[in-house]
Amino acid sequence: MNRLIRIADCAPAPWRNGGGTTREIAVFPPDAGMDDFDWRLSMARVEEPGPFSAFDGIDRLLTVIEGKLRLSGAGIDVTLDGYSAPFPFDGGVLIAGEPLAGPVVDLNAMSRRGRCVAEMHRLATGAAVAGGDATFLLALEPQRIGEADLGRFDLLKVAAPATTGGAALLVRFTMAGSTRR
Repeated sequence: MNRLIRIADCAPAPWRNGGGTTREIAVFPPDAGMDDFDWRLSMARVEEPGPFSAFDGIDRLLTVIEGKLRLSGAGIDVTLDGYSAPFPFDGGVLIAGEPLAGPVVDLNAMSRRGRCVAEMHRLATGAAVAGGDATFLLALEPQRIGEADLGRFDLLKVAAPATTGGAALLVRFTMAGSTRR
């Protein structure tokens, strides 16, 4: 059964550097910490320029869903906005983020290299999504998916097939060696 996750129910936690907040949406294994997760899905609000936390052995996928963010460092110099494709990078690389023209909201999928792979795609209205063990849809606009009414930035953990009712982001985590999606 599909499960609705209201972003308002995911409490924001301030960053150590004071430059923003993060809302943890889901993590596996459940209750894993920052040192022992296989995968983690979170939403961040970036308010001030500053370095990203380094996570050795972690692959990251970041998608800006509101605002404009410049990422720089270690051979990276890219500006992302709400229309940009998800941006993959090595979580252990020193990188800085600079919000341009106001705060930025981004969706961040993190996966432990060698144990899990993350994928993230922008979807249009009417996209069909197969369910899976760790498949999520983030509503980029209010929409109905099946029996669930999602507000902007709410999510659906997709266990059974679903069809988007508006623009959305698909996030899927696949464990190494798994044939299930």
